[in-house]
Amino acid sequence: MSAVEPGRDDETWDEFRELVNMKPADLEKWLATDESRGAGQHGEEGGESTGHASGRRIVDILRTGRKDLSDDDYAHMRKVVGYIRRHLAQRPSGDVRDTRWRHSLMNWGHDPLDDAS
Repeated sequence: MSAVEPGRDDETWDEFRELVNMKPADLEKWLATDESRGAGQHGEEGGESTGHASGRRIVDILRTGRKDLSDDDYAHMRKVVGYIRRHLAQRPSGDVRDTRWRHSLMNWGHDPLDDAS
């Protein structure tokens, strides 16, 4: 049972499902590209970016039945929702098709070119 207030998991679930608009297989395919690995913030020693690691976790969450999600999964889902909302607010002008901005969002499971809003 979740330790958060009643309804918060429902709200998190709805927001996550609304903002993460990539299917698990599409996200996995994207994460295997050089563009994906090059986007986002990398640690001091290089390695995997925060967003790339999050993308792998998002794939796992998307493939997990809702009733099997843990409190930690919901915490990560809230982190994803917050990141996507903040990043969308920083949309650059012009064509974003091949930008680090779009690539970073895609690592977090959101392709702004598929965004209906």
